[in-house]
Amino acid sequence: MPVLSSAALLQLVLLTTPLDAAARSPLPTCETGTRYLELTADTPVEVHEVCIHPGLSTNFFFDTKLAHVELARRKWFRVIADETGLAIVPTVALGDGERVPLTVSFQDGAAPASVTFTLVVHPSEAARQVEVTRQPRTLVSYQEGEQQARTEARQCREEKARLEAECSGRVGLLGLIAQRLLLGEGGIAGKDITRSVTSRPGNTLHSMKTHSYRSGTRHLEDGRKVVRLAVAQDLRNLGSTPWTPEGAVLVGPRGVEWKVLGVWPLEPIPPGEKHLVGVEVEMTEEEARGTFTLKLWSQDGGTSEFFDGVTFP
Repeated sequence: MPVLSSAALLQLVLLTTPLDAAARSPLPTCETGTRYLELTADTPVEVHEVCIHPGLSTNFFFDTKLAHVELARRKWFRVIADETGLAIVPTVALGDGERVPLTVSFQDGAAPASVTFTLVVHPSEAARQVEVTRQPRTLVSYQEGEQQARTEARQCREEKARLEAECSGRVGLLGLIAQRLLLGEGGIAGKDITRSVTSRPGNTLHSMKTHSYRSGTRHLEDGRKVVRLAVAQDLRNLGSTPWTPEGAVLVGPRGVEWKVLGVWPLEPIPPGEKHLVGVEVEMTEEEARGTFTLKLWSQDGGTSEFFDGVTFP
């Protein structure tokens, strides 16, 4: 009986691990929908953290006219402001975890006279809308928030049902057989991409060996077939402290980012040692063509690691 390599074992784990396990990854909290902030004269002075990401717009709306907007390092952003709102888009490649203060002052002289935010650069996400009020929210506002929560919950239930239907309650090799992913059309294909994948200068991690995988799925996106992709790397830590993976995105040829379904394992890589790390992502067959960059980041919020030249079978 043939012995499975470590990369092959990782492949099986990635393709059979339920996504709710990946969802438990300790990613930074980032509200990507509409966030509501209510301020009163008795509200303690607080700095509110808001996730931002280069190229993505974060919109702020207020229920009163603005007097002044103070944004540190303003030349790094495109800012569009009117009487009661502003849109902020980072236009340079800020470092992950970098923090930029933003203070907004109001015209009417009522308390509180201003509100302060800390814009935190997130590796893959951004808050899209922040609504700030200094009076109680209207019934319509509450209804909109409730509707948004219901929509997000429904989407989660639908995704959970789809995944349960795919796996049919089976894991390991039986799970792959149940999904018809071992043999025939749509089966798992592997590719050794060690020679094409390069670690960028300044990386703490060095890619020693890399394999990529592709398998079919049983669902469509806008009528197009969706495939599941995995990248498994032997990574050596060249730094002086342990490096623990936390999240990743796959960046396409045109700069489009796909957030991975999970990173495995979430264990520290000691200095000088080599560990196998894998990620998994879904996209359509057309989107899976071309050369990608894998971006990994650690739990300590340090500099991201970039690996260019990723391709799939």
